[in-house]
Amino acid sequence: MHMQRLITLGTAALLTLLAGCKHEEAPPHDDHAMEAQTPTNRIDIPEAVRRNLGIVFAKVESRPVARTLRIPGQFEYLPTARREYRAPLDGRVEVLVKQFDRIEAGTPLFRLDSAAWKDLHERIAALQAHADSFGPLREAHQVHERSLQEKVKLWEERLKQLEQLRAAGGGNAAQFTEARATLNATQAELADTMEKDAQLVAEQKVAQAELRALVARRVQLIAGGGLAAEAIRGEILPPFEVRAIAPGVIESISITPGGLAQESSLILSIVAPEQIRFRARALQSDLGVLRDGLAAAVVPPSSSGRAVAASMSGVLRLGLAADATERTIDLIVEPTALAPWARAGVAAHLEVTLEGAQAPQLAVPLTAVLRDGAVPVLFRRDPANPDQAIRLEADAGLSDGRWIVIESGVKEGDEVIIAGNYQLMLAMSGSASKPGHFHSDGTFHDGEHK
Repeated sequence: MHMQRLITLGTAALLTLLAGCKHEEAPPHDDHAMEAQTPTNRIDIPEAVRRNLGIVFAKVESRPVARTLRIPGQFEYLPTARREYRAPLDGRVEVLVKQFDRIEAGTPLFRLDSAAWKDLHERIAALQAHADSFGPLREAHQVHERSLQEKVKLWEERLKQLEQLRAAGGGNAAQFTEARATLNATQAELADTMEKDAQLVAEQKVAQAELRALVARRVQLIAGGGLAAEAIRGEILPPFEVRAIAPGVIESISITPGGLAQESSLILSIVAPEQIRFRARALQSDLGVLRDGLAAAVVPPSSSGRAVAASMSGVLRLGLAADATERTIDLIVEPTALAPWARAGVAAHLEVTLEGAQAPQLAVPLTAVLRDGAVPVLFRRDPANPDQAIRLEADAGLSDGRWIVIESGVKEGDEVIIAGNYQLMLAMSGSASKPGHFHSDGTFHDGEHK
């Protein structure tokens, strides 16, 4: 009985062992899985991925890379960009604008409560009245002068008559003496009247000259940004307001609200942000290839991530004098049109196309080319599918530090990735044959979308 039980247990164990050694049935062949592992150099970059990775494109351009001189520099204001507004008179200032406000021509900038402004108008009014009074005075003197002239003529005739009587043996000596004395007195009075008239003419000219000076002073104050001429003709004199002559931005305010200002003291300054130029410093050893009039372009630094289309063109001008200590010379360019990123103080690069440049070659920004190990690669946007990028081995040539020649694989007008391409390279690095895709959050996963 015991032996039979052992045989039964052994048989059960053998059957179990045989069942465990059976080969599992192979899974059915999946053609789609094999296709998913087919080598590919494409990667999906939908709009959400481009936005999250900060992908920026630039076009392949035909450029003379070998004969382009690239020099760092910065933007600066033109000498005419800044305008200062000073107090034309002593007084208390009330500022009517804020710093960094953008203003237009005619905008009130500050109001000046000045006793000198009121005194100027009072002096003009008093002097005008004084000058106007010379007309009646001169008329009265002229009437008096004419009457004296007639009186002189009468006494001259009377004296002639008396002389004729004396010559004939008649007449009165006393009458003759009296007539002579009266004539002399009348002539003296006429001379005194003529002298006073001449003095009135001189005083009138002085008053008119002083009046013209005061009026010119008032016109100068008005032309310097004050009130309109019509505003000062009323009986009540309005406060003096200084207004903007040209548009711009309030750069600085040099007085506290309600502060007292002396004549000619600075109140505020206005700057025109668009009046800028670019200044770079080249080595004097480059003077042999530089000259006025060469074509130039101002481009943002390659590390800024700005699109290449943000560059600005202009004409090169050499500085008037070089720096003997630094062995440099200034290069100045005024862009024909400003890009939105151009500001005074912003650093950028100046690219000068030298004379005798060779035939242009297809080139891309240097940031488009990365190294995957020892292999230079770039990502070209698929012209047939803008939501895909194609990984290419870059057939690179010469470089000027910003642009690099691509000998093959691209054509003019193609778009290449210049920012966000490093993440794409990491996703495909060492596994160019492994397909994958990006999710909208910027993460990469192997295989196709499911």
